[in-house]
Amino acid sequence: MKKLGHLNRDIARVMAGMGHTDSLVIADCGLPVPDGVECIDVSLTLGVPGFFEVLDSVLADFKAERAVFATEAQTQNAAVAERTAQLAEAHITIDHVPHEEFKRLCQRAKAVIRTGECSPYANVILHSGVIF
Repeated sequence: MKKLGHLNRDIARVMAGMGHTDSLVIADCGLPVPDGVECIDVSLTLGVPGFFEVLDSVLADFKAERAVFATEAQTQNAAVAERTAQLAEAHITIDHVPHEEFKRLCQRAKAVIRTGECSPYANVILHSGVIF
């Protein structure tokens, strides 16, 4: 049994198979998952697990160089806006796109991790960096 890192075998498998600039989405429970994109559903009930809980868990085991958020999150979800600033301080490039464009970008993701989060625009596309 795995002792360190991500214990969810599907998340660990997807992260292990990612290359530089590949993308992984962490989504609230309402974001539509595009046809053909793997959905790793970790939701249990409304709010469980939360977006930040899953984001922190993934970032502990994943080298992200870029994060894309919906522009609307900046004004409609203060917690996401605050976390965006923290990611920028951690040297992750931050981009914002309109929510409709965000949903289109999700079509290129290796997987969408669906959380139980039920606050608006609690979604991010993480682009893989390199560890060297």
